[in-house]
Amino acid sequence: MPFANINHQDIYFEDSGGSGPALVLAHGFLMDGRMFDAQAEALAPGFRVIRWDARAQGRTRWDGQPFTLYDSAADAFALMDHLGLPQAFVGGLSQGGYCALRMALRAPERVRGLVLMCTSGTLNPAEGPGYRQVRDLWGSPGATENIVRSYASLIIGDERFHSPWMDRWRQTPRDAFVAAINNLLERDDIQPRLGDIRCPAIVLHGLADVAIPASEGGALHDALPGRTRFVPVHGGAHAISLTHPEVVNPPLLEFLRAHS
Repeated sequence: MPFANINHQDIYFEDSGGSGPALVLAHGFLMDGRMFDAQAEALAPGFRVIRWDARAQGRTRWDGQPFTLYDSAADAFALMDHLGLPQAFVGGLSQGGYCALRMALRAPERVRGLVLMCTSGTLNPAEGPGYRQVRDLWGSPGATENIVRSYASLIIGDERFHSPWMDRWRQTPRDAFVAAINNLLERDDIQPRLGDIRCPAIVLHGLADVAIPASEGGALHDALPGRTRFVPVHGGAHAISLTHPEVVNPPLLEFLRAHS
Protein backbone atom coordinates (compact mmCIF):
# COMPACT_ATOMS: atom_id res chain seq x y z
CA MET A 1 0.00 0.00 0.00
CA PRO A 2 1.28 3.53 -0.76
CA PHE A 3 2.13 5.39 2.44
CA ALA A 4 4.18 8.56 2.84
CA ASN A 5 5.92 8.94 6.19
CA ILE A 6 5.52 12.68 6.72
CA ASN A 7 5.00 14.92 9.75
CA HIS A 8 5.18 11.86 12.05
CA GLN A 9 2.25 10.21 10.24
CA ASP A 10 1.97 7.45 7.69
CA ILE A 11 -0.29 9.20 5.19
CA TYR A 12 -2.12 6.83 2.88
CA PHE A 13 -2.49 8.10 -0.69
CA GLU A 14 -3.31 6.91 -4.17
CA ASP A 15 -1.67 8.43 -7.24
CA SER A 16 -3.03 7.84 -10.74
CA GLY A 17 0.41 8.77 -12.11
CA GLY A 18 1.22 10.26 -15.46
CA SER A 19 2.88 13.43 -16.67
CA GLY A 20 -0.22 15.64 -16.73
CA PRO A 21 -0.97 18.48 -14.28
CA ALA A 22 -1.64 17.19 -10.76
CA LEU A 23 -4.86 17.50 -8.77
CA VAL A 24 -4.58 16.78 -5.03
CA LEU A 25 -7.95 15.91 -3.45
CA ALA A 26 -8.87 15.83 0.25
CA HIS A 27 -11.98 14.01 1.47
CA GLY A 28 -14.78 14.99 3.84
CA PHE A 29 -15.26 14.09 7.51
CA LEU A 30 -15.20 10.32 8.15
CA MET A 31 -14.81 9.63 4.43
CA ASP A 32 -11.55 8.78 2.66
CA GLY A 33 -9.93 9.10 -0.75
CA ARG A 34 -12.24 6.47 -2.21
CA MET A 35 -14.97 9.09 -2.44
CA PHE A 36 -13.03 10.43 -5.46
CA ASP A 37 -12.73 7.14 -7.35
CA ALA A 38 -14.95 8.41 -10.16
CA GLN A 39 -12.89 11.58 -10.56
CA ALA A 40 -9.61 9.65 -10.71
CA GLU A 41 -11.05 7.42 -13.42
CA ALA A 42 -12.52 10.27 -15.46
CA LEU A 43 -9.52 12.62 -15.30
CA ALA A 44 -6.68 10.17 -15.91
CA PRO A 45 -4.49 9.95 -17.93
CA GLY A 46 -4.71 13.63 -18.91
CA PHE A 47 -4.41 14.67 -15.27
CA ARG A 48 -2.54 13.12 -12.37
CA VAL A 49 -5.06 12.62 -9.56
CA ILE A 50 -3.72 12.22 -6.02
CA ARG A 51 -6.11 11.27 -3.23
CA TRP A 52 -5.01 11.11 0.40
CA ASP A 53 -6.55 10.13 3.72
CA ALA A 54 -6.47 12.66 6.55
CA ARG A 55 -5.20 11.95 10.04
CA ALA A 56 -7.53 9.74 12.14
CA GLN A 57 -9.50 8.80 9.02
CA GLY A 58 -9.38 6.25 6.23
CA ARG A 59 -6.24 4.16 6.00
CA THR A 60 -3.75 6.74 7.27
CA ARG A 61 -1.78 5.61 10.33
CA TRP A 62 -2.15 8.59 12.67
CA ASP A 63 0.05 9.32 15.69
CA GLY A 64 -2.92 9.73 18.06
CA GLN A 65 -2.32 13.42 18.72
CA PRO A 66 -4.84 16.27 18.20
CA PHE A 67 -4.51 18.09 14.91
CA THR A 68 -5.86 21.17 13.13
CA LEU A 69 -6.80 21.97 9.56
CA TYR A 70 -3.44 23.69 9.24
CA ASP A 71 -1.78 20.40 10.18
CA SER A 72 -3.83 18.81 7.39
CA ALA A 73 -2.67 21.51 4.99
CA ALA A 74 0.93 20.84 6.05
CA ASP A 75 0.39 17.12 5.41
CA ALA A 76 -0.88 17.84 1.90
CA PHE A 77 2.10 20.05 1.10
CA ALA A 78 4.49 17.44 2.52
CA LEU A 79 2.82 14.81 0.35
CA MET A 80 3.35 17.06 -2.67
CA ASP A 81 7.02 17.34 -1.70
CA HIS A 82 7.20 13.56 -1.33
CA LEU A 83 5.85 13.21 -4.88
CA GLY A 84 8.08 15.94 -6.32
CA LEU A 85 5.27 18.42 -6.99
CA PRO A 86 6.17 22.07 -6.43
CA GLN A 87 2.66 23.10 -7.51
CA ALA A 88 -0.72 21.44 -8.08
CA PHE A 89 -4.42 22.02 -8.38
CA VAL A 90 -5.81 21.47 -4.88
CA GLY A 91 -9.32 20.54 -3.92
CA GLY A 92 -11.62 18.82 -1.51
CA LEU A 93 -15.13 18.20 -0.33
CA SER A 94 -16.46 19.63 2.93
CA GLN A 95 -13.62 19.21 5.47
CA GLY A 96 -11.30 18.61 2.53
CA GLY A 97 -12.39 21.96 1.11
CA TYR A 98 -11.61 23.64 4.41
CA CYS A 99 -8.11 22.20 4.10
CA ALA A 100 -7.72 23.30 0.47
CA LEU A 101 -8.71 26.88 1.27
CA ARG A 102 -6.14 27.04 4.05
CA MET A 103 -3.51 25.66 1.70
CA ALA A 104 -4.24 28.53 -0.69
CA LEU A 105 -3.87 31.01 2.17
CA ARG A 106 -0.73 29.40 3.61
CA ALA A 107 1.27 28.91 0.39
CA PRO A 108 -0.52 30.48 -2.60
CA GLU A 109 2.46 29.94 -4.90
CA ARG A 110 1.93 26.19 -4.63
CA VAL A 111 -1.78 26.18 -5.48
CA ARG A 112 -2.49 26.33 -9.19
CA GLY A 113 -6.25 26.41 -8.72
CA LEU A 114 -8.96 25.34 -6.28
CA VAL A 115 -11.66 22.69 -6.70
CA LEU A 116 -14.19 23.19 -3.91
CA MET A 117 -17.13 20.85 -3.36
CA CYS A 118 -19.89 21.33 -0.78
CA THR A 119 -17.70 23.42 1.49
CA SER A 120 -17.61 26.87 3.06
CA GLY A 121 -15.27 29.58 4.29
CA THR A 122 -17.51 30.56 7.19
CA LEU A 123 -17.76 29.25 10.74
CA ASN A 124 -21.33 28.56 11.85
CA PRO A 125 -21.52 28.57 15.68
CA ALA A 126 -24.93 26.87 15.52
CA GLU A 127 -23.36 23.60 14.39
CA GLY A 128 -21.19 23.32 17.51
CA PRO A 129 -23.72 21.82 19.99
CA GLY A 130 -24.76 19.11 17.54
CA TYR A 131 -21.16 18.15 16.77
CA ARG A 132 -20.33 17.99 20.48
CA GLN A 133 -23.33 15.81 21.24
CA VAL A 134 -22.37 13.37 18.48
CA ARG A 135 -18.76 13.37 19.68
CA ASP A 136 -19.77 12.60 23.25
CA LEU A 137 -22.12 9.77 22.22
CA TRP A 138 -19.74 8.00 19.81
CA GLY A 139 -18.88 4.55 21.10
CA SER A 140 -21.94 4.29 23.37
CA PRO A 141 -24.07 1.17 22.89
CA GLY A 142 -26.79 1.87 20.33
CA ALA A 143 -25.82 5.50 19.86
CA THR A 144 -23.06 4.78 17.35
CA GLU A 145 -25.41 2.85 15.08
CA ASN A 146 -27.97 5.66 15.17
CA ILE A 147 -25.27 8.19 14.32
CA VAL A 148 -24.00 6.03 11.44
CA ARG A 149 -27.47 5.72 9.93
CA SER A 150 -28.26 9.41 10.34
CA TYR A 151 -24.90 10.42 8.92
CA ALA A 152 -25.38 8.21 5.85
CA SER A 153 -28.69 9.93 5.11
CA LEU A 154 -27.31 13.39 5.77
CA ILE A 155 -24.00 13.10 3.93
CA ILE A 156 -24.59 10.56 1.18
CA GLY A 157 -28.33 10.67 0.67
CA ASP A 158 -28.67 8.03 -2.04
CA GLU A 159 -29.11 4.69 -0.23
CA ARG A 160 -27.37 2.77 -3.01
CA PHE A 161 -24.04 4.11 -1.71
CA HIS A 162 -24.63 3.64 2.04
CA SER A 163 -23.48 0.13 2.86
CA PRO A 164 -19.67 0.19 2.37
CA TRP A 165 -19.32 3.56 4.05
CA MET A 166 -21.50 2.62 7.01
CA ASP A 167 -19.39 -0.51 7.52
CA ARG A 168 -16.23 1.62 7.63
CA TRP A 169 -17.72 4.17 10.03
CA ARG A 170 -18.80 1.46 12.50
CA GLN A 171 -15.13 0.48 12.82
CA THR A 172 -13.93 4.00 13.69
CA PRO A 173 -12.34 4.00 17.18
CA ARG A 174 -13.58 6.61 19.61
CA ASP A 175 -10.22 8.40 19.86
CA ALA A 176 -10.02 8.78 16.08
CA PHE A 177 -13.63 9.98 15.84
CA VAL A 178 -13.09 12.54 18.60
CA ALA A 179 -9.90 13.90 17.02
CA ALA A 180 -11.51 14.14 13.59
CA ILE A 181 -14.62 15.95 14.79
CA ASN A 182 -12.59 18.29 17.04
CA ASN A 183 -10.68 19.21 13.88
CA LEU A 184 -13.98 20.63 12.61
CA LEU A 185 -15.16 22.15 15.88
CA GLU A 186 -11.94 24.05 16.47
CA ARG A 187 -11.46 25.49 12.99
CA ASP A 188 -11.00 29.21 12.54
CA ASP A 189 -13.27 31.51 10.52
CA ILE A 190 -11.45 32.42 7.29
CA GLN A 191 -14.32 34.30 5.65
CA PRO A 192 -12.57 37.70 6.10
CA ARG A 193 -9.46 36.30 4.34
CA LEU A 194 -11.11 34.76 1.29
CA GLY A 195 -10.42 37.89 -0.74
CA ASP A 196 -6.70 37.14 -0.42
CA ILE A 197 -7.07 33.93 -2.45
CA ARG A 198 -6.33 34.92 -6.04
CA CYS A 199 -5.98 31.60 -7.85
CA PRO A 200 -8.74 30.29 -10.16
CA ALA A 201 -11.48 28.41 -8.33
CA ILE A 202 -14.49 26.31 -9.23
CA VAL A 203 -17.21 25.74 -6.63
CA LEU A 204 -19.58 22.78 -6.93
CA HIS A 205 -22.46 22.27 -4.49
CA GLY A 206 -25.38 19.91 -4.03
CA LEU A 207 -28.68 21.77 -3.98
CA ALA A 208 -30.07 19.17 -1.55
CA ASP A 209 -27.11 19.53 0.81
CA VAL A 210 -28.35 19.86 4.40
CA ALA A 211 -24.94 19.59 6.09
CA ILE A 212 -23.66 22.74 4.34
CA PRO A 213 -26.46 24.55 2.50
CA ALA A 214 -25.86 25.53 -1.11
CA SER A 215 -26.21 29.18 -0.10
CA GLU A 216 -22.87 28.84 1.71
CA GLY A 217 -21.28 27.48 -1.44
CA GLY A 218 -22.67 30.42 -3.38
CA ALA A 219 -21.30 32.85 -0.80
CA LEU A 220 -17.91 31.16 -1.00
CA HIS A 221 -17.92 31.48 -4.79
CA ASP A 222 -18.83 35.16 -4.59
CA ALA A 223 -16.07 35.87 -2.06
CA LEU A 224 -13.24 34.37 -4.12
CA PRO A 225 -11.67 36.90 -6.51
CA GLY A 226 -10.42 34.14 -8.83
CA ARG A 227 -13.75 32.34 -9.07
CA THR A 228 -14.64 30.96 -12.47
CA ARG A 229 -17.88 29.06 -12.03
CA PHE A 230 -20.52 27.91 -9.56
CA VAL A 231 -21.91 24.49 -10.44
CA PRO A 232 -25.24 23.58 -8.79
CA VAL A 233 -25.79 19.83 -8.52
CA HIS A 234 -29.52 19.21 -8.65
CA GLY A 235 -30.59 16.42 -6.29
CA GLY A 236 -27.11 16.18 -4.81
CA ALA A 237 -26.74 15.97 -1.05
CA HIS A 238 -23.27 16.44 0.45
CA ALA A 239 -21.01 13.76 -1.06
CA ILE A 240 -21.56 14.80 -4.68
CA SER A 241 -18.25 13.41 -5.96
CA LEU A 242 -19.52 9.99 -4.94
CA THR A 243 -23.19 10.22 -5.90
CA HIS A 244 -23.21 12.59 -8.90
CA PRO A 245 -19.95 12.16 -10.86
CA GLU A 246 -21.81 12.58 -14.16
CA VAL A 247 -22.58 16.18 -13.10
CA VAL A 248 -19.32 16.91 -11.29
CA ASN A 249 -16.77 15.55 -13.74
CA PRO A 250 -17.46 17.48 -16.98
CA PRO A 251 -17.14 21.01 -15.47
CA LEU A 252 -14.21 19.83 -13.36
CA LEU A 253 -12.38 18.60 -16.45
CA GLU A 254 -13.22 21.81 -18.29
CA PHE A 255 -11.84 23.89 -15.40
CA LEU A 256 -8.60 21.92 -15.21
CA ARG A 257 -8.04 22.11 -18.96
CA ALA A 258 -8.71 25.86 -19.01
CA HIS A 259 -6.12 26.58 -16.32
CA SER A 260 -3.39 24.08 -17.20
